[in-house]
Amino acid sequence: MAYQAGKQAEDAAAEFLARQGYTPLARRLRTPCGEIDLLVANDEWLLAIEVKQRTTLSEARYALSPQQSQRLLRAFSFILETRPDWQRPNTRLDVLVIDKTGRIEQIEDALRLY
Repeated sequence: MAYQAGKQAEDAAAEFLARQGYTPLARRLRTPCGEIDLLVANDEWLLAIEVKQRTTLSEARYALSPQQSQRLLRAFSFILETRPDWQRPNTRLDVLVIDKTGRIEQIEDALRLY
């Protein structure tokens, strides 16, 4: 059940980002350093996306642990080092938080805010 809810949240996040003009490059991308939920890009930006779904947006905003943050940074660094074909002039790690009603909030450059 949790797997299905997570997949639905990632589907909603991918649709949300597509409406902003981003093209998906990978979903549930596994690296030796950890997994990134979504990797999307446009001409200017490469975004690594962590999706957090909780009952409320407030709960979802606080769902990323320090350990997960470090794992995400390492995984994104690995991608930047090993996938030159995905390089863009700008990179960012965002968190998309989703509540039980399907509302989505994008926290841009999330790890720099912590």
